Amino acid sequence: MSSTLTATRHGLGPVVAVHVALGLAGAVVLSLDAPAKGWGVLLTVVAYVVALQVACRRAGRPDLAALAAFLVAVSVFQVLPDWVLADLVGTLRFPDTGSIRVDDVIPVAMAGMWVAPLFVAVALAGGHPGRAALLAAVVFLGSELAAPGLGLWEPTGDTHRIAGVAVYVLPAEAALGWATAYAFRETRDRGVAQRIAAALAVSTFYLGALVLAHFLIDVAGWRLTA
Repeated sequence: MSSTLTATRHGLGPVVAVHVALGLAGAVVLSLDAPAKGWGVLLTVVAYVVALQVACRRAGRPDLAALAAFLVAVSVFQVLPDWVLADLVGTLRFPDTGSIRVDDVIPVAMAGMWVAPLFVAVALAGGHPGRAALLAAVVFLGSELAAPGLGLWEPTGDTHRIAGVAVYVLPAEAALGWATAYAFRETRDRGVAQRIAAALAVSTFYLGALVLAHFLIDVAGWRLTA
């Protein structure tokens, strides 16, 4: 099946500008102290999600607008895997930097924070799942390296780490890129309910990939006994 995203880069100026603005705004709010930092991150994420949709439409790219809308649903459901890791598995922690938190565990801002990295990975991949997986691995590696120092999240518990990054999350995040691109491709022309169900399926798949990767990398002894 062909990609759902067109290959042309014509008219992408507004979309690029939104991401430049996100970087600049992020640099400012992440330098603040709590609780201003937490509220600043939340407002920046909300503004980005709205601005991205507007920019895609102004650029005349309904395909990217549809992707951005789908990613909002995925990002909201991504709170669930994060919640499981933080509150059940014990391998993730979100410092309290202010603003609203879910069950005093996860900042509400995380419900929109997955849009930017997934949009970059899937859009640059042209909607191809395999390419999206590779790009997601690169994009999320950068995020995992930077997040602890920025006070966004940090790995905890007994996990194998390289440069402070929990190794088990990397294959799962590559799988997330693949699943997101695949689900978007298969459901772009379907009804709203089916697209929302697909977004939930993506997050559920990601949670399974996380748990499996954590078990294989950090828990399994790989011994044969008799």
